[in-house]
Amino acid sequence: MAVENVHYPKSVVQLQQMVKKELVRSKTKWDFRDVVDLGLEIVEHIGVLAAPFYFTWGAFRVAVILYLVTLHLGISLSYHRNLSHKSFKLTKSLEYLFAYFGLHAAQGDPMFWVSIHRYHHQFTDTDRDPHSPIEGFWFSHMSWIFHHNYLKEKCGEPNNVMDLQKQAYYRFLRKTHLLHIVGLALLLYVVGGLPHLIWGMGVRIAVGHHSTFVVNSVCHIWGERPWNTKDLSKNNWVMGLLGHGEGWHNNHHAFEFSARLGLEWWQLDVPWYILKLLAYFGLAKDVKVPTEIQKLKLSFKNTM
Repeated sequence: MAVENVHYPKSVVQLQQMVKKELVRSKTKWDFRDVVDLGLEIVEHIGVLAAPFYFTWGAFRVAVILYLVTLHLGISLSYHRNLSHKSFKLTKSLEYLFAYFGLHAAQGDPMFWVSIHRYHHQFTDTDRDPHSPIEGFWFSHMSWIFHHNYLKEKCGEPNNVMDLQKQAYYRFLRKTHLLHIVGLALLLYVVGGLPHLIWGMGVRIAVGHHSTFVVNSVCHIWGERPWNTKDLSKNNWVMGLLGHGEGWHNNHHAFEFSARLGLEWWQLDVPWYILKLLAYFGLAKDVKVPTEIQKLKLSFKNTM
């Protein structure tokens, strides 16, 4: 069978080149928010360098507790599985509480985080993905957060979170999220001085950032792909252990609706265990997991 060659009109090619040039230009433009985000990243990493000189067991315990609450409950369970993918339903008071915990992970308000993540799934590993390693490891890991104009040019306005936009609570958090983080920092300083501030904010937030960022970078480069997802997502067992269950990333891209990311018994997934406990007490409902038929359809064994 003959294959017909497709020739693009010169005007279309010129338009594509112009769009690419505009994106490159947007990537080099920094706005005030980019500068603030860079400044905060520098401050938290200075805190990491200073942390050994201000170590106390009390400050360390505060950092660990806040890490578990803000990352496991706030980011993984709330921002990601509940708000982004609607993998289960919580009582409204518990939904709002967990989202507030996520706010203190300093990864943005719920509407920002959910919008970026939904765009990531919509455009996974294409030139419109907000943070794909096809633009380089460091871009996918963290430098994408310093390019808000570029993200807007690639993905468009954050109009994919209307379900959250309709709720006054999330609009309030969007307008005031920095005030809450500053308030927690002041509280830690009043209670425990510089050790609590450095460990409870600097160290805890820096570790939380990188444990989330590695999912965007490492888990789209290195690991195993048990599922035929047509993208670069990988299961990385090291990240699975360190990244609050999020490192089973190929599992997630195969079944993004699933509340359970560690699909095998040996794949550690602490937020899933917490969710099972909540469901047992009737605080979580409509918990979604993939069926065996859905697994079979995406299994590489079924495509061979």
